[in-house]
Amino acid sequence: MSHELIAERLGRSIALMRKRRGLSKVELARTLGITRQKVAEIEKGQLTVAMSYYCLALSALGCELEVVPKRLPTLEELQDVFA
Repeated sequence: MSHELIAERLGRSIALMRKRRGLSKVELARTLGITRQKVAEIEKGQLTVAMSYYCLALSALGCELEVVPKRLPTLEELQDVFA
């Protein structure tokens, strides 16, 4: 998995958590002390955003980041796809 895809997934997860909590980008930005544009960059998973901003957003949303190893599909899972 590419680092770009990882950042995009993290950004989408942050956006989903924000929406589930009923917050707008502006409200989250105020909580974090950053601009709405920076929140938009975080949610897009832009690689130019410092990791500290991702951590701030996760913390403000009451979330934590868990790193899990990638796994390949099992033969059984693949058989279901091609059945």
